[in-house]
Amino acid sequence: MGIDFNQLKQQAESLVEQHGDKIEQGVEQAGEFVKGKFGHESQVDAVVDKIQDLIPDKPQTQGDQA
Repeated sequence: MGIDFNQLKQQAESLVEQHGDKIEQGVEQAGEFVKGKFGHESQVDAVVDKIQDLIPDKPQTQGDQA
């Protein structure tokens, strides 16, 4: 009996796909907090942008397709 890392990865990917918008908001809020505490606005913004680029956009549902 061991940890099934493939299953954990699949679960994490599923959660990111389902809640990517909330994760992006949290990353944005964390970035604002860090900028308020430590400054370095341009560096923090760059890191926040890179993190948000890693979060996949929500998949289109049948109603969203043109």
